[in-house]
Amino acid sequence: MVVNTSQKSTLINQKNITEISLQGCDASILLNGTGSELEDAPNLTIRDEALEIIQLIKDAVEAECTGVVSCADIIPLAASYAVYMAGGPEFPVPLGRRDSLTFANESVTVDNLPGPTSNVSVLMALFVEKGFTDYADLVALSGGHTFGISHCASFVDRLYPTQDPTLNASLAKELYLTCSSVSTVNTTDLDILTPIVFDNKYYADLENGDGILTSDQSLYNDSRTQDIVKNFATNMSSFFEGFVVNMVKMVQLDVLTGSEGEIRQICSQVNNASASYSIVNEGAGHSSATL
Repeated sequence: MVVNTSQKSTLINQKNITEISLQGCDASILLNGTGSELEDAPNLTIRDEALEIIQLIKDAVEAECTGVVSCADIIPLAASYAVYMAGGPEFPVPLGRRDSLTFANESVTVDNLPGPTSNVSVLMALFVEKGFTDYADLVALSGGHTFGISHCASFVDRLYPTQDPTLNASLAKELYLTCSSVSTVNTTDLDILTPIVFDNKYYADLENGDGILTSDQSLYNDSRTQDIVKNFATNMSSFFEGFVVNMVKMVQLDVLTGSEGEIRQICSQVNNASASYSIVNEGAGHSSATL
């Protein structure tokens, strides 16, 4: 993957879509420090290996073109490449983001990230705040769970104290073995059919009652989204098309560009590590490189 800085495209000014954001695509999630997003409950399951991979990519890029490519650009580029290598669709990643100098506080993080026990109404309310106004947008982006893992804590409420009646009985038996108590620290695949392939089998899981998270299974159990799930389960091209459109939109949420923020040398800290984190003012620069 080569970043060609001679080609130009334009990042969407996301202020036209929404004024409400967790903080946007600014690599704030990578910052270490007291009160960082990485310390907030919804992000405690982010694996160290993932953070290390982002920094390894950053180191390689810095060796070729110092101070040009931001960590905020590397994250969606890595995501795009991972989806493609796992069998999913290619999606373009407009570039030109800059890295934030601060991270979102815990209340903002918790309030803006959908929880694993959320139903369709809660999920949709959060998605609408980000500019995704169609139920198909929600269902398509949820398809990212076609690979990945979940910790017991995220779905143990479906097992204890009583079993969720919408949970497939056969799957429940397997989950009881994985999570033998409410305090078990263990993981399971989100897509039980093809866990390491990016395809539409996640939706087949939901049709079979094999959604791991309440927020996943609710997409099939809710009449407002059930037909969309059925369509994606039988038409992978339709799913891929919806996923690409919405991922391109998502990776442009509230970006920092132009003179805003900075391009970090180390993704886990601001360049002037001794300085206190400060709020970045919003601006309107939109030059970007493209793949």
